[in-house]
Amino acid sequence: MKAAITLYDALVSANVPADKAKDVVEAWEKEMNDLVTQSYLKAELKELELKLTLRMGMMLSAAVGIMIASMRFML
Repeated sequence: MKAAITLYDALVSANVPADKAKDVVEAWEKEMNDLVTQSYLKAELKELELKLTLRMGMMLSAAVGIMIASMRFML
């Protein structure tokens, strides 16, 4: 909120009409709400890494199982 007030004051002091300055501040606040933090991105990346590791492990174990089963039929 403090940054929004500072931005509004800066716009008004730069001779931007008050209603236009208010519109700019509201648009800026909307955009700021959509931003994500670096820690959030790191947490999401770790979660995706875990999911990928588990999927790769399941695929590897399935492939080994298929190979062992096919070797038994060959013998």
